[in-house]
Amino acid sequence: MAGSDEALFHALADPTRRRCLVLLAEAGELCVCELTHALGAVQPKVSRHLAVLRKAGVVAGRRDGTWIYYRLHPELPVWAVAVVAAAAHGLRDLSPHREDRAALEAMADRPSLRCSACAGPATDART
Repeated sequence: MAGSDEALFHALADPTRRRCLVLLAEAGELCVCELTHALGAVQPKVSRHLAVLRKAGVVAGRRDGTWIYYRLHPELPVWAVAVVAAAAHGLRDLSPHREDRAALEAMADRPSLRCSACAGPATDART
């Protein structure tokens, strides 16, 4: 079952997962490279946290070529969507969420269909 209460609150208890969920709640869908850029974190760390969220049924991934885009799980219960939305709304103007959003908005070459911002050898955000 997607999004049990225990899984959702466990996800929200971790700062990195909470930051990812706030960004996903606001943006709808983000590529791993956008999340790593916004959080200023390395790709393996972000991917590990996304794997926890995916296993718990809180987020779902969509593959586009070599890139994976994440969004809140479409089968997340209404109450869970409301909890994430309330958290995102309440945290959006607090640090580090405010800075995460600003970094995401300032990201050059944000992907539309492909994650071209991560194609170079310096940042490999493939999962």
